[in-house]
Amino acid sequence: MAGPLDGYRIVDLTQVVSGPLATMLLADQGADVIKVEPAAGGDLTRIAGIPRGGITPFFLNNNRGKRSFAVDLQTADGVDLVLRLCDGADVFVQNFRPGVIERLGLGADAIMVRNPDLVYVSISGYGATGPYAQRRVYDPIIQGITGHVAVQCNPQIPFRDVHRSIVADKSTAYTVAQAITAALLARERGRARGQFVEIAMVDAALAFFWPDGMMSDTLLDDAPDVRARRVTLANAMNVTTCGTGQLIYFVASDSERHGLFRALRRPDLIDDPRFGTLAGIQEAGNYAALGEILLAEFEKWDADALLARMVAEDVPCGPVNDLESLVTDPQLVHNGAVWEWEHETAGRVRHARPAPRLSATPIDAQPTAALLGQHTDEVLAELGLGPGAIVALRQRGVVA
Repeated sequence: MAGPLDGYRIVDLTQVVSGPLATMLLADQGADVIKVEPAAGGDLTRIAGIPRGGITPFFLNNNRGKRSFAVDLQTADGVDLVLRLCDGADVFVQNFRPGVIERLGLGADAIMVRNPDLVYVSISGYGATGPYAQRRVYDPIIQGITGHVAVQCNPQIPFRDVHRSIVADKSTAYTVAQAITAALLARERGRARGQFVEIAMVDAALAFFWPDGMMSDTLLDDAPDVRARRVTLANAMNVTTCGTGQLIYFVASDSERHGLFRALRRPDLIDDPRFGTLAGIQEAGNYAALGEILLAEFEKWDADALLARMVAEDVPCGPVNDLESLVTDPQLVHNGAVWEWEHETAGRVRHARPAPRLSATPIDAQPTAALLGQHTDEVLAELGLGPGAIVALRQRGVVA
Protein backbone atom coordinates (compact mmCIF):
# COMPACT_ATOMS: atom_id res chain seq x y z
CA MET A 1 0.00 0.00 0.00
CA ALA A 2 1.29 3.46 -0.90
CA GLY A 3 2.58 5.63 1.94
CA PRO A 4 1.09 9.04 2.77
CA LEU A 5 3.71 10.91 0.70
CA ASP A 6 3.67 8.59 -2.30
CA GLY A 7 3.99 10.61 -5.53
CA TYR A 8 6.03 13.49 -4.04
CA ARG A 9 9.61 13.98 -5.23
CA ILE A 10 12.26 15.56 -3.02
CA VAL A 11 15.66 16.72 -4.25
CA ASP A 12 17.97 16.49 -1.26
CA LEU A 13 21.29 18.38 -1.29
CA THR A 14 21.86 18.02 2.45
CA GLN A 15 24.62 16.28 4.33
CA VAL A 16 25.30 14.87 7.81
CA VAL A 17 22.08 14.89 9.95
CA SER A 18 19.88 18.01 10.09
CA GLY A 19 18.75 17.59 6.49
CA PRO A 20 19.32 13.89 5.75
CA LEU A 21 17.33 12.68 8.78
CA ALA A 22 14.44 14.98 7.80
CA THR A 23 14.32 13.67 4.25
CA MET A 24 14.70 10.08 5.47
CA LEU A 25 11.53 10.50 7.53
CA LEU A 26 9.75 11.65 4.37
CA ALA A 27 11.23 8.77 2.37
CA ASP A 28 9.88 6.39 5.01
CA GLN A 29 6.46 7.93 4.40
CA GLY A 30 6.63 7.20 0.68
CA ALA A 31 8.33 10.23 -0.90
CA ASP A 32 10.82 9.67 -3.71
CA VAL A 33 13.96 11.25 -2.24
CA ILE A 34 16.87 11.78 -4.63
CA LYS A 35 20.00 12.35 -2.59
CA VAL A 36 22.35 14.57 -4.62
CA GLU A 37 25.90 13.84 -3.48
CA PRO A 38 29.35 15.09 -4.48
CA ALA A 39 30.74 12.79 -7.14
CA ALA A 40 34.02 12.65 -5.23
CA GLY A 41 33.31 11.11 -1.83
CA GLY A 42 29.61 11.70 -1.33
CA ASP A 43 27.97 12.65 1.96
CA LEU A 44 30.47 13.23 4.78
CA THR A 45 28.85 10.48 6.85
CA ARG A 46 29.96 7.89 4.28
CA ILE A 47 33.42 8.09 5.85
CA ALA A 48 32.35 8.79 9.46
CA GLY A 49 33.06 5.47 11.09
CA ILE A 50 34.09 2.00 9.99
CA PRO A 51 32.19 0.99 6.84
CA ARG A 52 30.94 -2.44 5.89
CA GLY A 53 30.15 -3.12 2.26
CA GLY A 54 30.72 0.55 1.43
CA ILE A 55 28.18 1.76 4.04
CA THR A 56 28.74 3.26 7.50
CA PRO A 57 26.16 3.07 10.31
CA PHE A 58 26.00 6.87 10.46
CA PHE A 59 25.09 7.08 6.78
CA LEU A 60 22.58 4.21 7.04
CA ASN A 61 20.79 5.73 10.00
CA ASN A 62 20.06 8.99 8.17
CA ASN A 63 19.62 7.94 4.55
CA ARG A 64 17.42 4.86 4.42
CA GLY A 65 15.13 4.58 1.41
CA LYS A 66 16.72 7.28 -0.80
CA ARG A 67 18.22 7.14 -4.28
CA SER A 68 21.80 8.39 -4.71
CA PHE A 69 22.67 10.72 -7.59
CA ALA A 70 26.39 11.57 -7.67
CA VAL A 71 27.25 14.78 -9.52
CA ASP A 72 29.99 17.40 -9.60
CA LEU A 73 28.36 20.74 -8.78
CA GLN A 74 31.57 22.57 -9.64
CA THR A 75 30.68 22.00 -13.30
CA ALA A 76 28.05 23.93 -15.24
CA ASP A 77 26.63 20.66 -16.57
CA GLY A 78 26.30 19.29 -13.05
CA VAL A 79 24.37 22.34 -11.88
CA ASP A 80 22.15 22.14 -14.97
CA LEU A 81 21.29 18.53 -14.16
CA VAL A 82 20.17 19.50 -10.66
CA LEU A 83 18.11 22.39 -12.05
CA ARG A 84 16.40 19.95 -14.39
CA LEU A 85 15.73 17.60 -11.49
CA CYS A 86 14.10 20.46 -9.59
CA ASP A 87 11.84 21.27 -12.55
CA GLY A 88 9.88 18.12 -11.79
CA ALA A 89 10.27 18.10 -8.01
CA ASP A 90 7.95 19.09 -5.17
CA VAL A 91 10.63 19.89 -2.59
CA PHE A 92 14.27 21.01 -2.66
CA VAL A 93 16.33 20.90 0.56
CA GLN A 94 19.85 22.21 1.20
CA ASN A 95 21.97 22.86 4.29
CA PHE A 96 25.07 24.61 2.97
CA ARG A 97 26.55 27.53 4.88
CA PRO A 98 24.76 30.80 3.95
CA GLY A 99 25.79 32.08 0.54
CA VAL A 100 27.26 28.83 -0.81
CA ILE A 101 24.15 27.56 -2.57
CA GLU A 102 23.68 30.90 -4.32
CA ARG A 103 27.28 30.83 -5.56
CA LEU A 104 26.62 27.38 -7.00
CA GLY A 105 23.69 28.79 -8.97
CA LEU A 106 21.08 26.80 -7.01
CA GLY A 107 19.61 29.48 -4.77
CA ALA A 108 15.88 29.92 -4.31
CA ASP A 109 15.67 32.66 -6.95
CA ALA A 110 17.36 30.50 -9.58
CA ILE A 111 15.24 27.41 -8.92
CA MET A 112 11.82 28.81 -8.06
CA VAL A 113 11.62 30.98 -11.15
CA ARG A 114 11.70 27.72 -13.11
CA ASN A 115 9.33 25.86 -10.77
CA PRO A 116 7.05 28.26 -8.86
CA ASP A 117 5.30 25.32 -7.17
CA LEU A 118 8.48 24.12 -5.48
CA VAL A 119 8.87 24.10 -1.70
CA TYR A 120 12.45 25.31 -1.27
CA VAL A 121 13.95 24.55 2.17
CA SER A 122 17.13 26.17 3.48
CA ILE A 123 18.69 24.85 6.69
CA SER A 124 21.55 26.68 8.39
CA GLY A 125 23.24 26.73 11.77
CA TYR A 126 22.34 30.28 12.81
CA GLY A 127 20.28 31.75 9.98
CA ALA A 128 21.17 33.52 6.75
CA THR A 129 22.22 36.76 8.46
CA GLY A 130 23.41 37.96 11.85
CA PRO A 131 26.62 37.99 13.89
CA TYR A 132 27.03 34.18 13.89
CA ALA A 133 25.78 33.45 10.36
CA GLN A 134 29.16 32.59 8.84
CA ARG A 135 30.51 30.61 11.78
CA ARG A 136 31.19 26.90 11.37
CA VAL A 137 28.68 25.06 13.53
CA TYR A 138 28.22 21.66 15.11
CA ASP A 139 25.56 20.23 17.39
CA PRO A 140 27.26 20.73 20.79
CA ILE A 141 27.89 24.40 20.00
CA ILE A 142 24.15 24.88 19.43
CA GLN A 143 23.44 22.99 22.66
CA GLY A 144 25.60 25.45 24.56
CA ILE A 145 23.90 28.52 23.10
CA THR A 146 20.33 27.29 23.59
CA GLY A 147 20.40 26.20 27.24
CA HIS A 148 20.69 22.44 26.80
CA VAL A 149 24.13 22.31 28.41
CA ALA A 150 23.06 24.60 31.27
CA VAL A 151 20.52 22.05 32.55
CA GLN A 152 22.56 18.88 31.99
CA CYS A 153 23.62 19.07 35.61
CA ASN A 154 22.87 16.59 38.37
CA PRO A 155 22.36 18.85 41.42
CA GLN A 156 24.33 16.33 43.48
CA ILE A 157 27.29 16.64 41.08
CA PRO A 158 27.18 20.26 39.84
CA PHE A 159 29.07 19.87 36.57
CA ARG A 160 27.45 20.94 33.30
CA ASP A 161 27.67 18.62 30.34
CA VAL A 162 26.35 18.13 26.80
CA HIS A 163 23.74 15.63 25.70
CA ARG A 164 25.65 12.58 24.54
CA SER A 165 23.34 12.55 21.54
CA ILE A 166 23.04 15.18 18.81
CA VAL A 167 19.79 16.66 20.05
CA ALA A 168 20.12 19.96 18.13
CA ASP A 169 20.62 18.26 14.76
CA LYS A 170 17.79 15.81 15.33
CA SER A 171 15.29 18.34 16.68
CA THR A 172 16.08 20.44 13.61
CA ALA A 173 15.46 17.45 11.34
CA TYR A 174 12.04 16.79 12.81
CA THR A 175 11.22 20.49 12.55
CA VAL A 176 12.24 20.45 8.88
CA ALA A 177 10.14 17.37 8.11
CA GLN A 178 7.06 18.90 9.74
CA ALA A 179 7.57 22.24 7.97
CA ILE A 180 7.85 20.50 4.60
CA THR A 181 4.59 18.61 5.06
CA ALA A 182 2.90 21.82 6.25
CA ALA A 183 4.08 23.67 3.13
CA LEU A 184 2.90 20.82 0.90
CA LEU A 185 -0.48 20.84 2.62
CA ALA A 186 -0.81 24.60 2.09
CA ARG A 187 -0.04 24.07 -1.58
CA GLU A 188 -2.56 21.24 -1.88
CA ARG A 189 -5.27 23.43 -0.32
CA GLY A 190 -4.53 26.30 -2.69
CA ARG A 191 -3.28 28.64 0.02
CA ALA A 192 0.11 28.97 -1.65
CA ARG A 193 2.04 27.69 -4.60
CA GLY A 194 5.63 26.96 -3.74
CA GLN A 195 7.29 28.79 -0.90
CA PHE A 196 10.66 29.42 0.70
CA VAL A 197 11.14 27.72 4.08
CA GLU A 198 14.08 28.78 6.24
CA ILE A 199 15.07 26.92 9.41
CA ALA A 200 18.05 27.71 11.64
CA MET A 201 19.32 24.95 13.91
CA VAL A 202 19.72 27.42 16.76
CA ASP A 203 16.02 28.38 16.51
CA ALA A 204 14.81 24.77 16.29
CA ALA A 205 16.97 23.68 19.23
CA LEU A 206 15.75 26.59 21.36
CA ALA A 207 12.11 25.83 20.55
CA PHE A 208 12.72 22.18 21.45
CA PHE A 209 14.30 23.18 24.77
CA TRP A 210 11.84 25.88 25.80
CA PRO A 211 8.65 24.07 27.02
CA ASP A 212 10.28 22.64 30.15
CA GLY A 213 13.76 24.19 30.13
CA MET A 214 12.62 27.80 30.39
CA MET A 215 9.77 27.56 32.88
CA SER A 216 11.60 29.94 35.21
CA ASP A 217 11.82 32.57 32.47
CA THR A 218 8.35 32.44 30.95
CA LEU A 219 6.08 34.50 33.26
CA LEU A 220 8.09 37.70 33.27
CA ASP A 221 5.89 39.79 35.54
CA ASP A 222 6.62 37.62 38.58
CA ALA A 223 9.15 38.79 41.12
CA PRO A 224 12.70 37.45 40.66
CA ASP A 225 12.49 35.26 43.78
CA VAL A 226 9.27 33.63 42.51
CA ARG A 227 10.79 33.00 39.12
CA ALA A 228 13.91 31.53 40.70
CA ARG A 229 11.81 28.98 42.64
CA ARG A 230 10.38 27.59 39.40
CA VAL A 231 12.93 24.84 39.07
CA THR A 232 13.18 23.19 35.69
CA LEU A 233 12.26 19.54 35.34
CA ALA A 234 15.94 18.81 34.76
CA ASN A 235 16.59 19.35 38.47
CA ALA A 236 14.30 16.44 39.29
CA MET A 237 15.81 14.05 36.73
CA ASN A 238 18.55 11.78 38.00
CA VAL A 239 19.92 8.34 37.38
CA THR A 240 19.37 6.60 40.71
CA THR A 241 22.07 4.30 42.01
CA CYS A 242 20.96 1.43 44.21
CA GLY A 243 23.06 -0.97 46.29
CA THR A 244 23.36 -3.01 43.12
CA GLY A 245 22.40 -1.57 39.74
CA GLN A 246 20.66 1.62 38.66
CA LEU A 247 17.14 2.73 37.76
CA ILE A 248 15.25 5.79 36.59
CA TYR A 249 12.23 7.26 38.34
CA PHE A 250 10.37 10.55 38.18
CA VAL A 251 7.64 11.55 40.60
CA ALA A 252 5.44 14.52 39.66
CA SER A 253 2.68 14.34 42.27
CA ASP A 254 2.24 13.74 45.98
CA SER A 255 0.56 10.38 45.34
CA GLU A 256 3.48 9.18 43.22
CA ARG A 257 5.93 10.35 45.87
CA HIS A 258 3.97 8.51 48.55
CA GLY A 259 4.13 5.37 46.44
CA LEU A 260 7.91 5.76 46.28
CA PHE A 261 8.09 6.07 50.06
CA ARG A 262 6.04 2.88 50.49
CA ALA A 263 8.17 1.01 47.96
CA LEU A 264 11.27 1.99 49.94
CA ARG A 265 9.52 0.86 53.17
CA ARG A 266 9.57 4.42 54.48
CA PRO A 267 5.84 5.22 54.82
CA ASP A 268 6.71 7.43 57.77
CA LEU A 269 7.91 10.07 55.28
CA ILE A 270 4.33 10.47 53.99
CA ASP A 271 3.23 12.13 57.24
CA ASP A 272 6.37 14.22 57.63
CA PRO A 273 5.31 17.83 56.87
CA ARG A 274 8.70 18.49 55.27
CA PHE A 275 8.39 15.71 52.68
CA GLY A 276 4.78 14.56 52.41
CA THR A 277 3.62 17.35 50.09
CA LEU A 278 5.18 19.29 47.25
CA ALA A 279 4.57 22.50 49.17
CA GLY A 280 6.59 21.17 52.10
CA ILE A 281 9.45 19.97 49.89
CA GLN A 282 9.70 23.37 48.26
CA GLU A 283 10.45 25.05 51.59
CA ALA A 284 14.08 26.04 51.99
CA GLY A 285 16.38 23.10 52.62
CA ASN A 286 13.76 20.36 52.43
CA TYR A 287 14.50 19.30 48.85
CA ALA A 288 18.15 18.67 49.69
CA ALA A 289 17.27 16.93 52.96
CA LEU A 290 14.88 14.55 51.22
CA GLY A 291 17.55 13.84 48.59
CA GLU A 292 19.98 12.71 51.31
CA ILE A 293 17.38 10.45 52.88
CA LEU A 294 16.43 8.85 49.58
CA LEU A 295 20.06 8.37 48.60
CA ALA A 296 20.64 6.32 51.75
CA GLU A 297 17.43 4.31 51.25
CA PHE A 298 18.17 3.41 47.62
CA GLU A 299 21.58 2.05 48.65
CA LYS A 300 19.77 -0.67 50.65
CA TRP A 301 18.16 -2.18 47.55
CA ASP A 302 18.93 -4.20 44.46
CA ALA A 303 17.66 -2.19 41.48
CA ASP A 304 15.57 -4.98 39.95
CA ALA A 305 13.89 -5.87 43.24
CA LEU A 306 13.08 -2.24 44.03
CA LEU A 307 11.87 -1.63 40.47
CA ALA A 308 9.24 -4.35 40.91
CA ARG A 309 8.05 -2.75 44.16
CA MET A 310 7.89 0.70 42.58
CA VAL A 311 5.86 -0.60 39.62
CA ALA A 312 3.44 -2.22 42.09
CA GLU A 313 3.05 1.17 43.79
CA ASP A 314 2.39 2.88 40.42
CA VAL A 315 5.57 4.95 40.61
CA PRO A 316 6.81 6.11 37.17
CA CYS A 317 10.09 4.20 36.85
CA GLY A 318 12.13 2.02 34.58
CA PRO A 319 15.45 0.29 34.01
CA VAL A 320 18.59 1.95 32.72
CA ASN A 321 19.05 -0.09 29.55
CA ASP A 322 22.46 -0.23 27.97
CA LEU A 323 22.78 -0.27 24.18
CA GLU A 324 22.74 -4.07 24.06
CA SER A 325 19.78 -4.65 26.39
CA LEU A 326 17.48 -1.95 24.99
CA VAL A 327 16.85 -4.03 21.84
CA THR A 328 15.44 -6.83 24.02
CA ASP A 329 13.37 -4.58 26.30
CA PRO A 330 9.98 -6.31 26.57
CA GLN A 331 7.91 -3.27 25.60
CA LEU A 332 10.11 -2.37 22.64
CA VAL A 333 9.95 -6.00 21.47
CA HIS A 334 6.16 -6.00 21.87
CA ASN A 335 5.88 -2.76 19.85
CA GLY A 336 8.10 -4.11 17.09
CA ALA A 337 10.17 -0.96 17.52
CA VAL A 338 13.43 -2.59 16.48
CA TRP A 339 13.65 -3.70 12.86
CA GLU A 340 16.23 -5.91 11.20
CA TRP A 341 16.79 -6.30 7.48
CA GLU A 342 19.42 -7.39 4.97
CA HIS A 343 21.43 -4.82 2.99
CA GLU A 344 22.82 -5.87 -0.36
CA THR A 345 26.45 -5.15 0.55
CA ALA A 346 26.54 -4.28 4.27
CA GLY A 347 24.74 -7.42 5.45
CA ARG A 348 22.37 -7.54 8.42
CA VAL A 349 21.14 -4.10 9.55
CA ARG A 350 19.27 -3.08 12.69
CA HIS A 351 17.16 0.08 12.72
CA ALA A 352 14.48 1.74 14.80
CA ARG A 353 11.22 1.25 12.97
CA PRO A 354 9.42 4.50 12.04
CA ALA A 355 7.28 5.45 15.03
CA PRO A 356 4.01 6.71 13.43
CA ARG A 357 1.34 4.08 12.75
CA LEU A 358 -1.16 5.24 10.09
CA SER A 359 -4.20 3.05 9.50
CA ALA A 360 -5.13 4.03 5.92
CA THR A 361 -1.70 4.89 4.49
CA PRO A 362 0.72 2.83 6.56
CA ILE A 363 4.38 3.76 6.60
CA ASP A 364 6.40 1.05 4.90
CA ALA A 365 10.03 2.12 5.21
CA GLN A 366 12.21 0.72 2.45
CA PRO A 367 15.06 -1.58 3.57
CA THR A 368 17.63 0.13 1.38
CA ALA A 369 20.58 2.50 1.69
CA ALA A 370 22.22 3.52 -1.56
CA LEU A 371 25.86 3.19 -2.44
CA LEU A 372 27.35 6.41 -3.78
CA GLY A 373 25.91 7.10 -7.23
CA GLN A 374 23.95 3.85 -7.27
CA HIS A 375 20.99 5.49 -9.02
CA THR A 376 22.80 8.07 -11.13
CA ASP A 377 22.05 6.38 -14.46
CA GLU A 378 18.44 5.74 -13.42
CA VAL A 379 17.88 9.39 -12.52
CA LEU A 380 19.56 10.63 -15.71
CA ALA A 381 17.34 8.35 -17.78
CA GLU A 382 14.29 9.86 -16.05
CA LEU A 383 15.56 13.27 -17.20
CA GLY A 384 15.46 11.97 -20.77
CA LEU A 385 19.17 11.31 -21.32
CA GLY A 386 20.09 8.34 -23.46
CA PRO A 387 22.94 5.87 -22.85
CA GLY A 388 25.37 7.80 -25.05
CA ALA A 389 24.77 11.10 -23.26
CA ILE A 390 25.15 9.39 -19.87
CA VAL A 391 28.48 7.84 -20.90
CA ALA A 392 29.68 11.25 -22.12
CA LEU A 393 28.77 12.90 -18.80
CA ARG A 394 30.61 10.22 -16.89
CA GLN A 395 33.69 10.50 -19.08
CA ARG A 396 33.83 14.24 -18.40
CA GLY A 397 33.53 13.62 -14.63
CA VAL A 398 30.20 15.42 -14.35
CA VAL A 399 28.53 12.39 -12.74
CA ALA A 400 29.72 9.27 -10.97
